[in-house]
Amino acid sequence: MDTMDSTLDNTTLSTISLLEARLLRIEHLLYGHTVQQPKVPAIRSMQELERRFATLLQRVRVYAELLRLYKSQPTLFQPPPPTEPPSELPLEALRAIVLAAASSYPATASALTAISDTPVPDAAHTASLASLLPRMQGVEATQLAQAAEVAALRARSEAVVRRWYERDVMGYSGFVAGVEGRVERVERTVRQMEKLRSEV
Repeated sequence: MDTMDSTLDNTTLSTISLLEARLLRIEHLLYGHTVQQPKVPAIRSMQELERRFATLLQRVRVYAELLRLYKSQPTLFQPPPPTEPPSELPLEALRAIVLAAASSYPATASALTAISDTPVPDAAHTASLASLLPRMQGVEATQLAQAAEVAALRARSEAVVRRWYERDVMGYSGFVAGVEGRVERVERTVRQMEKLRSEV
């Protein structure tokens, strides 16, 4: 009887240790750190694990949904052996699916072979490219400064051209229009005088 109790205790402690290890790994993945709990009796340890697991389910909604789905549909998490076809589909439907995708098997195999045959780049080349990064950033900063300078020069050139056009070209056009107006008035006066002279 003592041997059975000892075996049961060992099994319980082993199960709790495995559960705690899994929970610690999940907490480490989620939070980046874990706190190793001190050794306590099995019942308190189980209660602590249940409390931490409940806290995890409250904080991460996906885990709560997965647990709810597992409780309602446990067979979804127990895939059949690879040798057995899915029981949800008849044999004819499985045959149709396999035959429809048969043409893609050689192409997929060829692509996977090409990927496995692709050599890994030399680490020295990667390191040399990484060492060029500061120089590339400096060149980019220089290009940005040059682009800003070119934009400023373009704006100044546009202002100069606009001022020249408005002051010189438009001014000259006004001067020419004034001269033409005076010439027309003089010509009109001359024609009137010639007309009066011819009538006399």
